[in-house]
Amino acid sequence: MRCPFCGHEETQVKDSRASEDGSVIRRRRACSSCTQRFTTVERVQLREFSVVKADGRRVAFDRDKLARSIRVALRKRPVEEEHQERLVNQLVRQLEISGEQEVSSHRIGELAMDALREVDGVAYVRFASVYRDFREVEAFSKILADMNTPP
Repeated sequence: MRCPFCGHEETQVKDSRASEDGSVIRRRRACSSCTQRFTTVERVQLREFSVVKADGRRVAFDRDKLARSIRVALRKRPVEEEHQERLVNQLVRQLEISGEQEVSSHRIGELAMDALREVDGVAYVRFASVYRDFREVEAFSKILADMNTPP
């Protein structure tokens, strides 16, 4: 692993810790040359797949984009960061084990909405308002009415 401070090729692992669900490993490293310390994160990736956008474009799946969307929806909500990370991991794993080479952005959005609905109602409405591009108050009323019915 290259040192991000001095670019030296040799670093030493000082400590490794797995996340609760075992899908992420954090490694504390130290550079052999400049002695600076830094952290790396390793994730298991079962396979790569593409996302088919609404306009037909195909792009590589970006886990960070999904994670950002989930975090924005959950901002200032009583959901711990670890729980948010587990939620993203579960969504990614669900997509990976589907076996599909291409997944529609619509399907990813629906999976994220379903997961957020179970975690926090406000985050669900926030995500839905952006994902479904609400332009009228009636759209909010409909999603709130839908929340009162079981998924």
